[in-house]
Amino acid sequence: MARDRTKLTEGEVQAFVQSHPGWALAGGMLKKTYGFADFRAAMAFVNRVADAAEAADHHPDIDIRYNNVTLALQTHDAAGLTARDTALAAQVERFA
Repeated sequence: MARDRTKLTEGEVQAFVQSHPGWALAGGMLKKTYGFADFRAAMAFVNRVADAAEAADHHPDIDIRYNNVTLALQTHDAAGLTARDTALAAQVERFA
């Protein structure tokens, strides 16, 4: 899985952002905010994200504001975005 920690090119990052609505490049990270009906629904989503992150051994920054959850992804040991980030972002989309 050496490819997992290889930094994506700018074109690869832009292709991901363009094909995944709501995701944006901000501060060198992939970010998206999800809105839910209430706090419990937001926390259920966070728990699903946590399970996926543990399984992938790749953990996003998570900001919870009542019913809004913002995820930020970056492969810190690669100092940039990698396939690990886009793979987890794509998986998370199925939970929202």
